[in-house]
Amino acid sequence: MVNRLGNHNIVLTKQGSVAKLAQARKTAANYFTRPIVQLLAKTPVVPNALTWSGLMVNIGAAALVLTEHLFTAGLVVLLAGLFDTLDGALARSTNRTTKFGAVLDSTLDRLSEAVVLLSILARYVGEQSAAAVVVVGLALVGSLMVSYIRAKAEALGLKDEIGLFTRTERVVVLALGLLLSQINYALITALVLIMVFSFITVSQRLLYVWQQTKN
Repeated sequence: MVNRLGNHNIVLTKQGSVAKLAQARKTAANYFTRPIVQLLAKTPVVPNALTWSGLMVNIGAAALVLTEHLFTAGLVVLLAGLFDTLDGALARSTNRTTKFGAVLDSTLDRLSEAVVLLSILARYVGEQSAAAVVVVGLALVGSLMVSYIRAKAEALGLKDEIGLFTRTERVVVLALGLLLSQINYALITALVLIMVFSFITVSQRLLYVWQQTKN
């Protein structure tokens, strides 16, 4: 009995730490985006326009990857990540949040992430690097699963925003990998990190959902 209680307390402590991380992440994002959102709120720009713009920018990043302009692609991925943060913040700030907007945002975010990773996959296929192809493929699957679990949990009325490696972290790590791609193994290292920590986050979110539903 004591061991069970101890294990339960450890799980709760870990979940509390991850939840605090999620809150800190959200607070930091709000701090950096607030001035831009306040400016955009005074313009005719609508949140869905930012969402579509983010996808277009990511397609541009994918084109840069395919043409071997990896450093520039890294900068563009960061710019696209800014659009990803701004659309939801603008919607909340101007009271223009809608269910369709949320679905559109989630859908285009997945497409944006997939198109960039697929362009990197195509690059490694061209180089006939089987190990790198597997890593990119698993990174893509892991990234999509992180978002899928959250969406499925929310559809069931559960909160599941926790996780060590959310889209923000994936974007930053991928961008750094592209920016430092002239350094040997920098890009593949970034992709390995995305792969590993995405599946860790999948495990965290599944555990969190299980804790919410077992009672």
